[in-house]
Amino acid sequence: MGQTIIVQDLRKRYGDVHAVDGVSFSVEQGEFFGILGPNGAGKTTTLEIIEGLRQADAGTVEVLGMSPWPRNPRLLPKIGVQLQASSFFERLTAREQIRTFASLYGIPARKADEMLTVVGLEDKAGTQSEKLSGGQAQRLSIACALVHDPEVLFLDEPSASLDPQARRNLWDLLRSINSTGRTVVLTTHYLDEAESLCDRVAIMDHGKILELGPPAALVRGLDSATHISLATGVVAVAAAQELAGPDATVTDDGVSLTIATRTPAPVLAELAERNLLTGIQVRGATLEDVFLHLTGREYRA
Repeated sequence: MGQTIIVQDLRKRYGDVHAVDGVSFSVEQGEFFGILGPNGAGKTTTLEIIEGLRQADAGTVEVLGMSPWPRNPRLLPKIGVQLQASSFFERLTAREQIRTFASLYGIPARKADEMLTVVGLEDKAGTQSEKLSGGQAQRLSIACALVHDPEVLFLDEPSASLDPQARRNLWDLLRSINSTGRTVVLTTHYLDEAESLCDRVAIMDHGKILELGPPAALVRGLDSATHISLATGVVAVAAAQELAGPDATVTDDGVSLTIATRTPAPVLAELAERNLLTGIQVRGATLEDVFLHLTGREYRA
């Protein structure tokens, strides 16, 4: 398998702000690759440079062996782009929207209509796009990005503002798209989304990549405590502290008593001995823990 995307020492500056500051990575053919980061981390700018929508100040980008900038007519039919904010032509139905996009690539109407079926919108073909739900509109946006059968698909925050059910439904669609062999590059704020979908992720902040690798490997590399939670009142805080040992941390918020420990096995064994496992919850580290460890917990507007 070859490298579909190669990014080397990419840089983009706006005045005193280094939006992208020496970013380098590669994406393999058929890989589902995620770019994560808080607001202002440089995710969208990086993606727009790779897509050929924005010119870099320095560095190089290759997509399928070609440079995306200046806009490359040979590359455009090979990539599909779903932007962070998608706009459709007013008062056109879903069928008319996708047929319009298809016509730009010389794709016949029959193939465009088949793409509506692929994304599960065949029953909404006659519905005006402004009357679609948020999840349906996102599916239509992705269908328009796929209608010309691109080799690489770029998705910028595809599940933003969707309810949990619509997000999960969209994840199934994205997995299906990736399973056909397409390379998918996604930016997202949702850590569970990246952990579920991506083969590898790059965590960005302040224009730099802080960590890059498979989500499970990044989680394993984090020296994080295991959290064992019981309902408040099952065991007293002092008794839980004695049970867990001096290296553990015990907190009680009035709903749950939580023991944070790096040696969970003896704690769980002792709880089992006392017949206290009913309703227990055990949580190890997640990609969100890695993300917060690297980028901090302060709010970014």
